[in-house]
Amino acid sequence: MTRRSRGREVALQVLYQLEQNAGMPQTEVRRFIQRRLLNDRKLVEFTEGLISGVKEHQPRIDAMISEAAENWRLDRMAAIDRNILRLGAFEMMFAQDAPPRVAINEALELAKRYSTAQSSRFVNGILDRLFQSQTTAVGTAEAEAPEAPIDAPAAE
Repeated sequence: MTRRSRGREVALQVLYQLEQNAGMPQTEVRRFIQRRLLNDRKLVEFTEGLISGVKEHQPRIDAMISEAAENWRLDRMAAIDRNILRLGAFEMMFAQDAPPRVAINEALELAKRYSTAQSSRFVNGILDRLFQSQTTAVGTAEAEAPEAPIDAPAAE
């Protein structure tokens, strides 16, 4: 397991804990992260960035997951799967340090390790739909962007 994979694993554990116990003090969360990551400063920062990013963008992430998860309501998903999806979606859509395919693969590994046998297929399907919709949206935006005339003078 790579260092960043370990950070994602701890981020998932914290996200799950916070969902189950929303009143958990921030000092306890930080102490948990530091103990689990052996006070590796860079890895602690990476993990805390994942957690805060998911929390900051959670309403948007949840809406995107709900849209991609046909016939599945977010509140009916297993809590661990829901948090794996949030973490993977955050890395794909908002984080700049991992390519989308890496984010999907990391989420699949978390699903295989922490959830049921069918969860990795479920997680893969939803994250792949999110990736496809993001790719389509970017392609559409680029196609609709006005092009500068070829003989236009360069900006100084």
